[in-house]
Amino acid sequence: MLIAGFPAGPWGTNCYVAATGPGAECVVIDPGKDSADGVAEVVREHRLKPVAVLVTHGHVDHMWCVAPVAGTYDATAWIHPSDRHLLTDPMAGMSRETSQMLLGGNYQWAEPDDVQELADDQHLELAGLRFVVDHTPGHTEGSVTFRTPYAEQDISELMFSGDLLFQGSIGRTDLPGGDHATMLRSLTTKVLPLADDIVVLPGHGDQTSIGRERATNPFLLDLQREGDAGRVTRGL
Repeated sequence: MLIAGFPAGPWGTNCYVAATGPGAECVVIDPGKDSADGVAEVVREHRLKPVAVLVTHGHVDHMWCVAPVAGTYDATAWIHPSDRHLLTDPMAGMSRETSQMLLGGNYQWAEPDDVQELADDQHLELAGLRFVVDHTPGHTEGSVTFRTPYAEQDISELMFSGDLLFQGSIGRTDLPGGDHATMLRSLTTKVLPLADDIVVLPGHGDQTSIGRERATNPFLLDLQREGDAGRVTRGL
């Protein structure tokens, strides 16, 4: 399996390209601002053909180049319906600071020609790869993660976590569409049950693993303590 990732744009958003190997079809995940050239370089280097663009959520730092990348390669874009409106109105999901930074430019936003909607527990077969979609609202209403089997180096799966889970932290919930209680519920129901050996490829920063985050991430530690306390209380 071939996984190429690189940070792009002023927010350092990780864009990923996944394929079964060189010379194959591929999937592009979260092509944010200034990522199109990086995608093109990976595609040329490994002789790939993008057939799908997966979007973990609709924030502009993750979807800035969705339409250009999908259009260049005639690829299908996939996004959760709760965030689909952000493809054409990304300002609706921005902070005031980000909006002010962008207002000086002449930006136009449009959906790609082919957009498909994602659903919780959906199983996708794309470019010879299998992905399980988990709807994980909290950072945005339509946030999702993508898990794909890996089965190498004692790793059962890779999880593209977007801005749900980072090394040592979680996504912010103070932007439009965010909700902290919902984020904690997503972490409890969609992250904590996962196997420790799953490698997490986040939207920002370095890769990590479920086991590492379960043992060290303060947010997950708090959720586990609360869960243990609840089980003790119910047992009394």
